Amino acid sequence: MTELLTSEWKILADYIHSICGVQLDESKQYLIESRLRGLLEETASTSYSVLHQKARMDSTGHLERAIINAITTGETSFFRDNAPFELLRNKILPDLIDRRSQAGGPRIPIRIWSAACSTGQELYSIAIMLRDVLGGSDKYDIRLIGTDISPEAVRRASLGVYNSTEAARGMAAATLARYFTKADGNWKVCDEIRSMASFRTINLLRDFSMLGQFDIIFCRNVAIYFSESDKISLFGRIGKALAPDGYLLIGATESLTGICPEFELKRYLRAACYQKREDRRLRD
Repeated sequence: MTELLTSEWKILADYIHSICGVQLDESKQYLIESRLRGLLEETASTSYSVLHQKARMDSTGHLERAIINAITTGETSFFRDNAPFELLRNKILPDLIDRRSQAGGPRIPIRIWSAACSTGQELYSIAIMLRDVLGGSDKYDIRLIGTDISPEAVRRASLGVYNSTEAARGMAAATLARYFTKADGNWKVCDEIRSMASFRTINLLRDFSMLGQFDIIFCRNVAIYFSESDKISLFGRIGKALAPDGYLLIGATESLTGICPEFELKRYLRAACYQKREDRRLRD
């Protein structure tokens, strides 16, 4: 079995950071080795250095995308860490709808972005929750978008097909029966939920202003491997994509304190979210 040499680790760690922003210190050497081992065999590379050279020389970008897929595809499930979804259901959504309805207009706009959607479970969880709470009413103009740096993850999210283990993780049996259909031994998201969501490949370290502005942004557990400077840059640009009175939800172990002073932490029961500080809202 080919081992990742210490001299190779630094080269690959710098390369991985350059293409997807993930910062891996020496303690994560095992992760690089295990995640990229399969690509060594697929590309007939005799070492990790050779794999790196081939990726640099691949004008098609195929190998670079394969490395991104291998490194960034992480753990996910439906309704993961349920507290944010309860916060969305019981606090954020009612408050948002109340403010938007006061503005008038034939339909109430609701714009939600899952910024690191992986294979789609988070965004479909949001769509299911919205359908449960709001029904199929045409009173609302709902736009749900999921983005991820991994093209393979986005492809799978767009298909909306999950094996039995994936479908059961975090999903109540009644919800699975209501919003999914059996398809060749797998579970497929039903059309009414699938039609609510769109997906695209986005590198969060690059410009994403073309996506527009959102009322609610989920950016959970994506920046945990980012450097502090990359975090400041990312959440600064996310702030510009967030409506003045919008809500940002990050991972339970993450914090913007001391990193992004434009955001203010708000707590509700067991959950927390961020909003722009009042002076920033007025400027926006």
